[in-house]
Amino acid sequence: MDDVKSKSKKFIGGTVILALAGLLIKVLGAAFRIPLGNIIGATGMGYYQKAYPIYNLFLTWATAGIPTAIARLVAERNALNKPKEAYRVFRASFYLLLGTGLVTSVGLLLASDWITGTYLSTPKAVYSMLAIAPALLFCPLMSAYRGFFQGRQDMNPTAVSQVVEQVFRVIVGLGLAIILLPKGVEFAAAGASFGATAGGIFGFIGVAIIFLRHKKEINSEMLVSTETSIASMKSILIEILIIAIPITLGSAVLPVMNAIDMVVVEKRLMAIGYSADIANSLYGELTGFAQPLINFPQVLTRAVAISMVPLVAASFKKNETDFMQDSIKLGIRYAMIIAIPCAVGMGVLSEPILLLLYPGQKESAINAAPCLAILAISVIFLGLTHALTGVLQGVGKQMVPVINLAIGAVAKVAVTFILTGIPSLNVKGAAFGTLTAYAVAAILDFIGVIKYTGTKFDFKLTVVKPVVASATMGAIAYFAYKFARGHFGNAISCVISIGLGALVYVVVALAIGTITLEEIEGLPKGKSIAKIIRKFSIDK
Repeated sequence: MDDVKSKSKKFIGGTVILALAGLLIKVLGAAFRIPLGNIIGATGMGYYQKAYPIYNLFLTWATAGIPTAIARLVAERNALNKPKEAYRVFRASFYLLLGTGLVTSVGLLLASDWITGTYLSTPKAVYSMLAIAPALLFCPLMSAYRGFFQGRQDMNPTAVSQVVEQVFRVIVGLGLAIILLPKGVEFAAAGASFGATAGGIFGFIGVAIIFLRHKKEINSEMLVSTETSIASMKSILIEILIIAIPITLGSAVLPVMNAIDMVVVEKRLMAIGYSADIANSLYGELTGFAQPLINFPQVLTRAVAISMVPLVAASFKKNETDFMQDSIKLGIRYAMIIAIPCAVGMGVLSEPILLLLYPGQKESAINAAPCLAILAISVIFLGLTHALTGVLQGVGKQMVPVINLAIGAVAKVAVTFILTGIPSLNVKGAAFGTLTAYAVAAILDFIGVIKYTGTKFDFKLTVVKPVVASATMGAIAYFAYKFARGHFGNAISCVISIGLGALVYVVVALAIGTITLEEIEGLPKGKSIAKIIRKFSIDK
């Protein structure tokens, strides 16, 4: 029983650590992009933006799926008391990622002239491309260490290396952009791009140092191991690829879906009478103003998914069915505890939030608010998809969420095509299309988890209680904003209503049992927090 509690606390603690790191990275990302735009201007940002999507595509080819595969295989080996084989998984993956990193890094260096000059028709972006290419060597190596520690259910090294990577990206990127600006905006943009390389280098060094500090403990585990046979490097590499390739394919679904969206939405808007310029503006309001905001809750729900993979994989491998099902229920519940209030908050305060973030683009912010209100609902399904995908990957069904997301993507295209062609909906039809995609994927993933794990969910605890707490929060936040708006203006009123709403959500969630004090005690510093809450509790 104590072992079960220990594992649960490790899961909760790991999720919180990754979530906090993710939020800090988002803040640092904003602290990088906003001043960068002011330093290098629209032209420089154009050069920077031409390099970054290509880099992300190459990075996806180099790493997508492999860290998850490492985490799952290491967790399975450790569950079966096979530390030597777990370490061999790490070594095999390190060499694999070294190979993919070298290929993609050198490939981007060699192809940069053609990509920027011929394909993108922006020759001056070549400097940014060359500056960011070395990151493709260090980031994959960093992900090998992260996957290994995640498999050991230790999320601290991942969180630390992510923060170190982002800090150096910001410092070096902005610093070089300022230093190189006198030479031309193309060189300043290259300096900003080199920030990703610097971040990769220092993130790799940081996680490698953490690994060396744990090496004695790892060696001790292998020394006392009684393993009689160890799988070969070749067989382990095959296992890694069997897991990683479907995940890589799945990561390509959304970019493809968005690329199709770009063509379909604008064509349908023009078909109902909008000019090309207005259609472009409407699409920009959807993708540039509303769409990015639903990425913030993803930071939290992805943390749940990352923590779930090794936990589910280990219990599944050891046939600890009860513990596995309890872990799945806890993970899905936490995803809903996070996603539902985020969805309600963004829904009821969609316009105030956009006006807060884009005060200089008032008209566009107001126009984008209905799209954000629709997309906010998709946050619930997106959070559910992340958690369920982690479960399915943990039990070896990594292809299932890929197929389900592809089905959702097809549904999105159909819904977007039909609804965007209705004049009263126009670009809001595309937002409904995105909502449809995630809803379809989540429902199918949910069916898959029930089928492959036999988990039975408590609907009241998992959904109803978070909805009640979130609805209460949403109502109070909405009316608080309406009251404060006449006295303080939009920005202060929005911040006040968000803060008040968050406080109300926590209080109501505790009062109706959505979150228990025992679960709070499982958080980092949770015992201190629970002690404070008990002081104010009327139920002595």
